[in-house]
Amino acid sequence: MLPESPKPYGDALCDVLVIGGGPAGSTIAALLAERGRRVTLLEKDRHPRFHIGESLLPLNLPLFEKLGVKEEIERIGMLKYGVEFISPYHDKSVMFDFADAWDKDFPYSYQVRRSEFDDLLLRNAAAKGATVIEGTRATAVELPPEGGIFATSRSETGEARRWSARFLVDASGRDTFLASRLGLKQRNRKHGSAAIFGHFTGARRLSGNAAGNISICWFDHGWIWFIPLSDGTTSVGAVCRPQYLKLRRSDITSFFLETLATCRPLADRLVEAELIGPATTTGNYSYRSDRLADERFLLLGDAFAFIDPVFSTGVYLAMMSAFLGLDAIETALDRPAQAARALQRFESDVRRGIDSFSWYIYRMATPAMRDLFMGPRNYFRIEEAVLSFLAGDVFGRSPIQSRLFLFKLLYYFTSMLRLPSSLQSWRMRRQNVRVARAVRAREKTARRPRAEVGGDGR
Repeated sequence: MLPESPKPYGDALCDVLVIGGGPAGSTIAALLAERGRRVTLLEKDRHPRFHIGESLLPLNLPLFEKLGVKEEIERIGMLKYGVEFISPYHDKSVMFDFADAWDKDFPYSYQVRRSEFDDLLLRNAAAKGATVIEGTRATAVELPPEGGIFATSRSETGEARRWSARFLVDASGRDTFLASRLGLKQRNRKHGSAAIFGHFTGARRLSGNAAGNISICWFDHGWIWFIPLSDGTTSVGAVCRPQYLKLRRSDITSFFLETLATCRPLADRLVEAELIGPATTTGNYSYRSDRLADERFLLLGDAFAFIDPVFSTGVYLAMMSAFLGLDAIETALDRPAQAARALQRFESDVRRGIDSFSWYIYRMATPAMRDLFMGPRNYFRIEEAVLSFLAGDVFGRSPIQSRLFLFKLLYYFTSMLRLPSSLQSWRMRRQNVRVARAVRAREKTARRPRAEVGGDGR
């Protein structure tokens, strides 16, 4: 643990201190620097570095244009025109094309290597004037009653430094730097999941324009993703109930391959493929923080909340929250009397977007939802609305909202028609959350104590 106030060089000053150099942190740093703010970004790793979550949404594209990185994303990305859902329960697959969405302006997106993608966004932030410091981990933060922010960091060489800022942005991802220290982080009581994944070479892909599409296959304990990348590798993984991992009687890699075999259409595409290295597991236990913003800080992306990635929402929510937070931060810096209202509006917008995705995510593995996705109908343009939703249309006012309401009514009606299986699915989800909570409690007990927050955040 660092001394309370290490000052080897004195306080380093900036307007905004950003913790984390993923999509959220790099985006907000670039936007603020463009507006002439003194921005310092601390990133614990050195880019490029591995990260899972390679699939982007069509509504990421306008954000890339505003950041000025659209052409660079095109260079590294694999075109993704839609989503394939595969159901062993229906013995078929269904393809959804973004070109058929309500809004026809965003007919495609990309699959990307996150190491390349995140590095590109970080370099863009530096090019726009942000001070980017890699290999440096934030270790503590103080919120003194008189205002301002003080943070301490340690570099990979052990050098300690103290930072003074007017505003703090926590974009630390699943490290949840600030939420953990302020006691804001709460495990999701409605949903819990874990993941096991790896990368393959030589996987057989879909043909034609569908070659870059993501494929999602349900199985009894969750769902499996299949994401083609432009360098010829394919990201494959399973998101499952936490108790499913407890069924493992072999090594992780063997268990992973056994899991993939439960989806025959995807397993057939991997017959001649080779797994690159061992499989990896991660506890993707869903969480959300009680608070998203304060007059001196805000949380972006996974630093605020993590939800099941079935709709490839991670990067989009991270970057969109940065765009939504830009004006709120500037208001806090320039017009403190109006900060509370601006930050409250930011929090409301971000929560609305996450809640919109969450309703579908919590129900994605239910028999009723599978039936609706595997038998799509465009009555009253409901299918077009759902496609626009899958593209990322969850912020702001949109004409699709009334159709999504009809879709929810249709879901509840279908659930009633399949009441016994719906009740069984509900019970399994409740058990899943209880298991995830118990696992997390054991992890928390075993974890070493973290550094305290100073000032009025103690």
